[in-house]
Amino acid sequence: MKAVILAAGYGTRLQRDLQNDPTGRFKSLIGIPKPLLPVGHSALISRWIAALENTACIDGIFVVTNDLFYQIFEQWAKQFTVVKIINDGTRCNEERLGAVACLQLAIDHFQIEDHILVIGGDTLFKEDFSLSNFMDCFLHLQSKCDESNLVLSCLCEDKETTKYGILEVDEDLRVCAMKEKPSPDETTSRRACPCFYLFSKKSVPLVKMFLEEKENAPIEVKDAPGNFLSWLISRKPVYIHQISGRFDVGNLSSYIECDSYFDGKLKDVNNYLK
Repeated sequence: MKAVILAAGYGTRLQRDLQNDPTGRFKSLIGIPKPLLPVGHSALISRWIAALENTACIDGIFVVTNDLFYQIFEQWAKQFTVVKIINDGTRCNEERLGAVACLQLAIDHFQIEDHILVIGGDTLFKEDFSLSNFMDCFLHLQSKCDESNLVLSCLCEDKETTKYGILEVDEDLRVCAMKEKPSPDETTSRRACPCFYLFSKKSVPLVKMFLEEKENAPIEVKDAPGNFLSWLISRKPVYIHQISGRFDVGNLSSYIECDSYFDGKLKDVNNYLK
C-alpha cells in the first residue's frame, strides 16, 4: 500500500492572513507551505510521516508539491528515508494542476498499481483517530469485496455544511451520495468528508478516467479531491470510517486553533495518529 500526501497548494488565504496580521506574532510563518507549519513542536506533515512509518501496511510515502516549495520540501524530507518528493512544475496558484491531477502525477511517476492512501497535506485529526483502526476497517471491507474504498467522516454543525463535502450513507455505512457544500436544507446528513481516502487498487485506474472525462472542465473541478470521490461513488463501493473531528488549516484562525491543540491539549503525543 502506498501513501500520497497532497501538498501542492499555495495557501493563499493563510498567507494573506499572515501578511495582514496586525500583531506580527506569526510573521515568521510567511512563505512556509501549510504542511510544514509547526503545530505544537512538530511540522504538521511530520506527524503524518511518524504515523505512516509505524504502519506495516505502508511501503511507500510520496509527497506532491509545487516548484515554488520543492526545495523546502526536499530539505525537510532529508530526515526521512521513506519519503519521496515530486514536483508538479507550477509556480503560482493560477498555474496549479489541481489535487486530482497531482494524485495522477504521483500514480504515473511512481507507477503505482497498489492501494493508495490519499492525505490532504493541511489536515490533521483529533486524538480519537487511529490509523491502525482505519487500516483494519479497510482490510475487513477488502476481505468481503476487493473493490471497496474507505473514507473518513466526521459530524459537522448545520451552519458548516456549506464548507464541506457532505456524505449520505445507508445502514451499512456505504456512501450513497456526496453533496458538495450543500445548504443545511439540501440534505439531512451532517457527515463531513475530509481529504483522507483509501482507494483500492481496483479504483486507482479510475483517477485517470475521471481526468480524461473532465479534461475541459474548469480547474476547480480537478482541484477538489471530493469531486473525484463523488464521481467514484456510483462506480465502486465507498464506505465511511467515523471520527470525532479534524483540523483543516485554511486560514490564520484555523491554524491557531490547530497549534493550540497540539501545544497543550494532546494527551498521548507518542501514539498520536497511530
